[in-house]
Amino acid sequence: MGIITWIIVGLIAGAIAKAIHPGKDPGGFIVTILIGIAGAVVGGWISSMLGYGTVDGFNIGSLFVAILGAVILLFIYRKFSTRS
Repeated sequence: MGIITWIIVGLIAGAIAKAIHPGKDPGGFIVTILIGIAGAVVGGWISSMLGYGTVDGFNIGSLFVAILGAVILLFIYRKFSTRS
């Protein structure tokens, strides 16, 4: 059940991150969703490393951490994938 929860939280986080950080993405909607899933994982890892506890299940704290991770990854993705 854990991996399914991460995917669902990542999907939601990716959509919200896209709304928070709008603009043209080189990869489109699917890449944004994948970045949301990766952001959920990265955000959970950073949260646990900083001592805020683990991300467990679907709750507001987990969603916030996943959105924050997705926004950070989306920002990094755009910086490295845009053409000059």
